[in-house]
Amino acid sequence: MLYKKLSVKFKLLFLLTSFLFINSNAQNYIFGKVTSEDNSEMPDVTVINIRTDERTMTNRDGHFMVSGRAGDELRFVRVGYERLVKKVSGENIASPLNITLVRETILIPEVEVKQGITGDLKIDAKNLNRPKKVEKLNKDIDRYIAQKSDPRILAAKPGEFVQPKGQGFSIGKVKNKWDDIDLGSYLKTALGEEYFTDLKIDKSQIDHFIGYVLAGGFERKTILKYGFCSDADLHRFQRFVLTRISSYRAPQTQR
Repeated sequence: MLYKKLSVKFKLLFLLTSFLFINSNAQNYIFGKVTSEDNSEMPDVTVINIRTDERTMTNRDGHFMVSGRAGDELRFVRVGYERLVKKVSGENIASPLNITLVRETILIPEVEVKQGITGDLKIDAKNLNRPKKVEKLNKDIDRYIAQKSDPRILAAKPGEFVQPKGQGFSIGKVKNKWDDIDLGSYLKTALGEEYFTDLKIDKSQIDHFIGYVLAGGFERKTILKYGFCSDADLHRFQRFVLTRISSYRAPQTQR
């Protein structure tokens, strides 16, 4: 009888220990929403679990879901906004995590303010009246430009070749304002080296990685044509990076 009681207690203890072990190692998911300072929903924000290196992006309503557990640190990144790191607590596992991103401070260069009218005739006459020689020179230039040229000056001299007038000719397509090197340099500057190091890309390999992503089919014809990369293009590049990063890290024979 004593043996049966001990056996039952041992089984209960084993089941309880197994339950606690499974519960402590269960995979949890962290849900949340990212908004701006004015409470606007923010899509295309990169969310990174620093411990697992898992990353995702917020949808058009600013919502995200990433696996994690209490104690993990989540990093939130978007171009034009200050990066934010949030440590996950037990409450964040049970209820949604609300994040607010703040715009980066843009330093405005100093503007030189020229001296204006003071009301003192002597001071204003000295500061605003140009020297007489300068005034005369400007008037002479204006008078010269207004004069009509004698057509005989531009006429061809005897024996000189004269280009015949016609409809003109095409010199081919207009070249793009940017090439891939220009675009790569802009992406590196706009996103910052920290964006790539967060992806576990060494600083010495950032240029090579950008070239690898572009060669993978990133659409950029319009960007190269006009030499302009919009915020939407930057977000599109970030999404494309997430599809290429795993193959870049793979061994060369598997790429």
